[in-house]
Amino acid sequence: MQKVNWLVLHKNFSLKSLNTFGLDVNTQQYVQVATEEELRKIYLGSKFRTTKKMVLGGGSNVLFTRNWLGLIVHMGIPGIEVVSESEAQVQVTVGAGVIWHQLVMWAVERKYGGIENLSLIPGTVGAAPMQNIGAYGVELKQTFHSLEALELKTGKTVRFYKEDCSFGYRYSIFKGELAGDYIITRVFLTLEKQPVLNTSYGAIEQTLGDLQIDKPTIKDVSQAVINIRQSKLPDPIEVGNAGSFFKNPIVEQAHYEALDALHPDIPHYNLPDGDVKIPAAWLIEKCGWKGHQQGEIGVHDKQALVLVNFGFGKGMDLRKLAMNIMRSVKKEFQIDLQPEVNMV
Repeated sequence: MQKVNWLVLHKNFSLKSLNTFGLDVNTQQYVQVATEEELRKIYLGSKFRTTKKMVLGGGSNVLFTRNWLGLIVHMGIPGIEVVSESEAQVQVTVGAGVIWHQLVMWAVERKYGGIENLSLIPGTVGAAPMQNIGAYGVELKQTFHSLEALELKTGKTVRFYKEDCSFGYRYSIFKGELAGDYIITRVFLTLEKQPVLNTSYGAIEQTLGDLQIDKPTIKDVSQAVINIRQSKLPDPIEVGNAGSFFKNPIVEQAHYEALDALHPDIPHYNLPDGDVKIPAAWLIEKCGWKGHQQGEIGVHDKQALVLVNFGFGKGMDLRKLAMNIMRSVKKEFQIDLQPEVNMV
């Protein structure tokens, strides 16, 4: 490794511990940044101007299919701070490098509500707005106030408010028309001091009942979500995975009705605009993929949305498996599955 002005640059650096699939891949160059100014120098300085670059957060939303022939910039901007506070709400600012679940636990400990249903989602805070993370009836956009991002063309810090971000299902403007133009450095959330708890989605109410809790607190809801996720999803430390690999598809009402006629047991969620969301896990399981294993990779036996690396799997093999699953769902249900995970 060598010193690059203010940073330590590593060459031929292993990314095995920096991607939750645990894939044994290398990057030609690696550097970790802890401030926006360091990030600005990397992207606007002369040394790496022509180098292919990629920002890596928690490594929970990426599938490396080969070694990275360029520079990995590991996002490490820290910090959780209260910006403003009223009797009802508190606004916090969070560095993009903070682990998302650590932020949730910070809020839960202080009885700040709004993100407890998003407990145990892997990744960093900076990645959360990019795909509008969501779970158990809650999406990030519900507590999102704004973010700061580095504009790569100019080096300016730009503030984006909720209405600027075009949030949708697992989508934001940073995955669409502004993809590759900005790097998120800081996120601002508005949390509630007297929140209305959301316990109606999934198995939260049943889990709270199993815990004999009839008047749940923010902490109780968070723990219920943690229990549910741990019962369904493998720990990346033990089995390499990136959580849900596919988005839940949304289809038109007529398409759903045609499927329902053939599959009366098909689960669904009616959306306000008349479309219907169908669980991708059900589709994948119906196609026979749940528990499938081929060599060192496969589909988790408790959650068909999760592709797994059992130890020495290859990214390209996982990509091929994902494509085969997508083809079979298309053939059986005429539905195009979309990956949540970024395959590079």
